[in-house]
Amino acid sequence: MAIGRQMAGKRVVVLGGGIGGLIAANRLRRLLNREHRITVVDRSPRHYFPPSFLWLAMGWRRPEDTSRELVRLLRRGVEFVQGEVTAIDVEARKVGVGEGELPFDYLVIALGAELAPQAVPGLAEASHSFYDVESARRLRAALPDFQGGSIAVVVSSLPFKCPAAPYEGALLLTYQLRKRGIRDGTQIQMFTPEPAPLPVAGQRVGEMVQGLLAQREIAYHPQRQPASVDVEGREIIFKDGERASFDLLVAVPPHRSPEVVSASGVANEAGWVPVDPRTLETEAEGVYALGDVSAVTTPSGLPLPKAGVFAHGEAEVVAHNISAMIESGGKREEYLGHGSCFLETGYGKAAMATGNFYAEPKPAVKLRGPGRIWHWAKVLFEKRWLRGWV
Repeated sequence: MAIGRQMAGKRVVVLGGGIGGLIAANRLRRLLNREHRITVVDRSPRHYFPPSFLWLAMGWRRPEDTSRELVRLLRRGVEFVQGEVTAIDVEARKVGVGEGELPFDYLVIALGAELAPQAVPGLAEASHSFYDVESARRLRAALPDFQGGSIAVVVSSLPFKCPAAPYEGALLLTYQLRKRGIRDGTQIQMFTPEPAPLPVAGQRVGEMVQGLLAQREIAYHPQRQPASVDVEGREIIFKDGERASFDLLVAVPPHRSPEVVSASGVANEAGWVPVDPRTLETEAEGVYALGDVSAVTTPSGLPLPKAGVFAHGEAEVVAHNISAMIESGGKREEYLGHGSCFLETGYGKAAMATGNFYAEPKPAVKLRGPGRIWHWAKVLFEKRWLRGWV
């Protein structure tokens, strides 16, 4: 008897409707027979596209341009349950959603990372951000009121998702101020706990990004982590005791794992979910974690960055392997660690970092550009994604 027949009627539950969850569910629906159920659970009925948030903050997109109804992006035959995930019980093979429960045979945890600006005293009250749609909207509203002075772009803590984003933010702010004629009257400084920009991409890429910052006269301060923010005094107090003043503070908030994941029994002490870097399997049978919520150690010993491109690739592998186990028992695939990342620089240009993050003894990544081709490649990708063509 065929394996698919023996395992008929399996239920795959995908927690999270972000990039990784969307890809996993759609690929599973394409690969599995209709007797198997695929359910996506998310608190929001809308799917948001984070790469567009910086453009929203700069005034180049409207909030409605950055999202679509999730059900319009899911393939026909994928069930959607809107609700808060309240419990993950890998032993009983069920998840709590609102007041109810969903049983599963296979579980994909793709709930992402949550923003926790309150983890740094004063940060929530004093700063702007572009890491979610509402924060980007508020920054967009605040920028026209800024007439010069001092801007601080701050990475609050590690890890954080989309490692190129704060550097993009600093470069795009410079571009916007130049267009308004107030760049010469503005000091822009960037502070980060990282030893260099995009450290997992290697020394050469970091030097190139620092070169882009220097060309735009953006002062770069690595290995500088904020301890608190003096809201009234408009000062950042760093853990090494140094201080920096600001008129406008743009911060990457601290990130944390969702509480329900931290309490699931498959998370580490930091709340992230350790997985096999090749298969994304957790220590619990039939349970996978991908994207920002996962903790992936690359073969070189470095952590894989939290970014949508990796969630996308991981989801493809997870979907294929779940399908192979349910339907055919075919050969399983492995995630190979290839990824790419746009780095917007303004003036209609972007750079592109691409390479193998699983290469040994260290990741093999190159930074190309800046050029107009990479900017328009990102624009095209955004359009394709939000039209459900990916």
